[in-house]
Amino acid sequence: MGKVFKGQSALRITLTTFCDLEGIENAFIKYRKPNGKTGEFTAAVSDAVKGVVFHECIEGDIDACGWWAFWAFVAFADGRTAAGESAKVYVWNEGK
Repeated sequence: MGKVFKGQSALRITLTTFCDLEGIENAFIKYRKPNGKTGEFTAAVSDAVKGVVFHECIEGDIDACGWWAFWAFVAFADGRTAAGESAKVYVWNEGK
């Protein structure tokens, strides 16, 4: 992966859960910003068998420089939920 920049909107965040996502109710990519605030992006499933989810970033999604943590979170139709391990990504100021 190349560098990610603050304000970048041509960006797809992709995570692999390594679990079968057939029959899930919802998928999210949760995050922790460099300032410690947490949130989530709605995610779509690109490969249910391999457990791959993604979010297409829009303007304003990536709004801070520093270390971000991203992890998958899925809710199954039967009420079960599962969270994935976090991946850390450094977000740079443009021109760095």
